[in-house]
Amino acid sequence: MYFNKTILILEDNLQVLSKLLERLYKLEGDQPNELSVIVLTNGQQVQDYINTNPKASFDIALIDYDDKLGRTFHILEIERFGAEKVIGISSVPKWNEAAEKRGVKHLILKDYARLDEFTDKVVREIENMLRNLPN
Repeated sequence: MYFNKTILILEDNLQVLSKLLERLYKLEGDQPNELSVIVLTNGQQVQDYINTNPKASFDIALIDYDDKLGRTFHILEIERFGAEKVIGISSVPKWNEAAEKRGVKHLILKDYARLDEFTDKVVREIENMLRNLPN
């Protein structure tokens, strides 16, 4: 039997996305869940496709802070979807702290000099969160 889990990724850096997706591909083969991934690359998309959509849902969200349009991914209605589902992944500590003030407990500081290490940490956190989700 297959179980599907949806991961929302709010990230604008294509290199980071590439590494995350590569590791998620490997993770999918190592556990019982099929992974559906939604990627949005700017805050306007978050507003248009997630916040205003009553059917929007996900099991886990990775959320950076700023996007290439000079906006923020923190426009996501974290409280509506559940802060326990969110992993803050900003490279700027104060933005992860801002997410923490909104109830986010999973925080991983993005390190562009060590992207492999960073993405490994993120995927380990996702794996741990998946284990605790109901099927």
